[in-house]
Parts: sequence; C-alpha cells; structure tokens
Amino acid sequence: QVQLVESGGGLVQPGGSLRLSCAASGSMFRLNVMGWFRQAPGNQRELVATITSGGRTNYADSVEGRFTISRDNARNTMYLQMNSLKPEDTAVYYCNADPYRTSVTSTFPGRHWGQGTQVTVSS
Repeated sequence: QVQLVESGGGLVQPGGSLRLSCAASGSMFRLNVMGWFRQAPGNQRELVATITSGGRTNYADSVEGRFTISRDNARNTMYLQMNSLKPEDTAVYYCNADPYRTSVTSTFPGRHWGQGTQVTVSS
C-alpha cells in the first residue's frame, strides 16, 4: 500500500515562494506518474502539474513558468517549487500518484492521494 504525505504549505505574500514536498512510502519506481492537484473553496479540483518516472513534466496553463515539479526517486520524494505566487493560487494542494498509468487528468486522477497541505497567498 502506498502512502503519500505532503508538507511545506503555509502563508506567503503575493510574489513569494514555497516548496511543497510529497514523501512516498515504498519505492518511487512503482509510482509511474505523480502529480499535484489543488482545490480552493467552492472550486473543482484542478490538476496543477505531473511528472512521470522518466521525468516528463506537464503543467496547467495557470502555473506554467511559475511552478516546477520534480522528483527524487532516491529519497522517495516529489516536490513542487512555487514562485511568483498569486492570491488565486490559494488552495489545498494534494499529492497524487499511480503505479501503472502514464498520465493523469483532473477528472481521472491516480489511485493514491495524500492528505493535503494548505497554501495561502495573502498580504
């Protein structure tokens, strides 16, 4: 059974940066695709970024150029570096992963979820 634990959320001013981490139990090699989703109050869950075991990345248009997803298989950890944060980035951010699929979408996520970490961008 795979467990995902997020950390790194918090309160940051507009224009600031945060780095989220997702620690996975078990071997990351068994997690073919990993990604970050977010959900703000009253909004649908949104796919933010994904990364495959081979390092191929994909980003939502709203975060392209500001966020960077990466993974360290040796440390069983995935990261989301968030720069130039905006108030509209405020949401609970969730780590997501699937051992078999090569991609995930907002409506068809991977089978494993973390508990989420709150990111608040406000002055």
